[in-house]
Amino acid sequence: MRNNHIQHLLEINLAMLFIATSGALGRYVQLPVPVTIGSRALLAFIALLIYCKWKGLSLKIDKKDAPIIFLSGILMGLHWVAYFYALKLSNVAIGMLSIFTYPVITAFLEPLLLKTKFELIHLLLAFLVLTGMFFLSPSLDFENEYTIAIGFGVFSALAYALRNILLKKKVNKYNGSMLMTYQTGIVGVLLFPFLFTISFEIILSQWEALVALAVLTTAIGHTMFLMTFKHFNITTVSILSSVQPVYGIIIGAIFLSEIPKGTTILGGILILSSVVIESIRSKKPT
Repeated sequence: MRNNHIQHLLEINLAMLFIATSGALGRYVQLPVPVTIGSRALLAFIALLIYCKWKGLSLKIDKKDAPIIFLSGILMGLHWVAYFYALKLSNVAIGMLSIFTYPVITAFLEPLLLKTKFELIHLLLAFLVLTGMFFLSPSLDFENEYTIAIGFGVFSALAYALRNILLKKKVNKYNGSMLMTYQTGIVGVLLFPFLFTISFEIILSQWEALVALAVLTTAIGHTMFLMTFKHFNITTVSILSSVQPVYGIIIGAIFLSEIPKGTTILGGILILSSVVIESIRSKKPT
């Protein structure tokens, strides 16, 4: 049991490392946000579809589950688009940290929507995460574009929390790769018209970053993340995943030279503390 728990914690951290590449890649890609997300989703859809076919995974879903899966796909699209606007209007730190209000949102919404037990410890840990984010932000400015960026980030967090809660009961029934195939397909179809608002040559010039977003961040990272839903409740997952901004800021520092200040290190320590506490507390999967 202990070895399994450690394995599940390692899996979610690896998933977060892959997903954290979205911060640097989102800042690097020089395309309109809907075009970036649409291209990312379609490329990820193709990669996941090939993987599912190769592994012989069924893509059949019950009709009664279709509305939930479709709605979760829309929420995923809203999350991605809002998040990338937050990145474009600020930096990796602000963009990533603003969406990590979602542990707090999840802690409030999960007991209401899934009828799970309300746990005060989750709110306390979520508050610790928020405190860490306050210190992590190297240049928090509530004027102009930064204010708008934070607004986009919080909206992205709400969409992400709702999407995760909706899919919680589906991950035990369907394979994570299959669910992500539908998610990326829905986002890709909805944003497909935006691909015609810019020349194909310009999109093609960004192919390396778009492929990395599609494969590393989306197909691998988000699929692994979905699979962790089987081993923890959604609030626990959201708190454990709060290590993602730390990974993202490190990646941004290495590849974009966005060097964090001393307060960023303090914030990272606070966030990692909440992760360690929840990792120990959640040894018995729910």
